[in-house]
Amino acid sequence: MFAVCDPLGHSGTHYAAVELMDERARGDAEARLKRIAGQVAGLQRMLSDDRYCVDVLLQVAAVRAALGEVGKVVLTNHVQTCLTDAIKNSGSKDQRAKLDELMDVFSRYSALGREVRASKPRSRRSQ
Repeated sequence: MFAVCDPLGHSGTHYAAVELMDERARGDAEARLKRIAGQVAGLQRMLSDDRYCVDVLLQVAAVRAALGEVGKVVLTNHVQTCLTDAIKNSGSKDQRAKLDELMDVFSRYSALGREVRASKPRSRRSQ
């Protein structure tokens, strides 16, 4: 499937039609999401079965990590398709907008990582 790759929604901006996801990346992301769906269904069963909280939390962490891997696949594909196309085929203003968009994505990803790390209990050091 081919589409115009302009998630910024600029009217009057013309990007070349590019395939948004190559077949290999799409297949990889879809397979990962199907596994994640199975993990989430397992989490629901764990809660219904009143399983040990730590076991549930470990599975939640596994799902979050798996979603992070899907994000990496999609982000890599974005850089290799949409961003590369915009840099090759657009003016400096649009190129800058694409780079700003990418930095925003990186910022959001790192904020999510900080959120996960901040929620982990910290061990107390003996004084």
